[in-house]
Amino acid sequence: MIDFYTASTPNGRKVAILLEECGFEYQTHIIDLKVGAQHDPAYRSINPNEKIPAIVDQEGPLGRPVRVFEAGAILQYLSAKVGRFIGNDPITKLECSQWLSLITTGLAPAFVQVYNWSEKFPEKTTDDVSKFGFSLYHEEMLRLVGVLDFRLREYEYLAKTYTIADMAALPWIHRHEYFGFSLDDFVGVKNWYNRLIRRAAINRGLKNPG
Repeated sequence: MIDFYTASTPNGRKVAILLEECGFEYQTHIIDLKVGAQHDPAYRSINPNEKIPAIVDQEGPLGRPVRVFEAGAILQYLSAKVGRFIGNDPITKLECSQWLSLITTGLAPAFVQVYNWSEKFPEKTTDDVSKFGFSLYHEEMLRLVGVLDFRLREYEYLAKTYTIADMAALPWIHRHEYFGFSLDDFVGVKNWYNRLIRRAAINRGLKNPG
């Protein structure tokens, strides 16, 4: 059994997708970010960084419970546990690692900052400053979607096979309308998205939590 601590965000849903793809038995625990539940001492003992997602694998590598936090680390841990979704040869594994790194350190933070600058900037922030912040990160977000598009115009997946890199990127792309861009402007990403969204596990993961 895996205890899965999450909220209704793309960062949480990328792990939900992998849990569904792997077929692991798991229980979802919703962390209410709006009331600051991520700062509760009990949750902090699981994730010292006080963010979601996190998991506790009750059957860890040594047969004892193990906690894992940070979405990228969780994806790598679970894919290693199941022996799938990380590539079947050294080159594909390297490709998976590269794209996963780009998504977790570049793409995802850019999306988060677009959200922050459109929804959460302080009340005293001037219009000029808020417009500058939004524009800066919105341009970076679109640039990085373009990086994915450059790859996906040539390949069906970010690595040569379906991997955790695709699972990490898809929940962000799934919110393209909210983030103000059209998939029609990114043909490679659009074709990739339309292929992946037909996977039953992806649809289940995108609905967890509702």
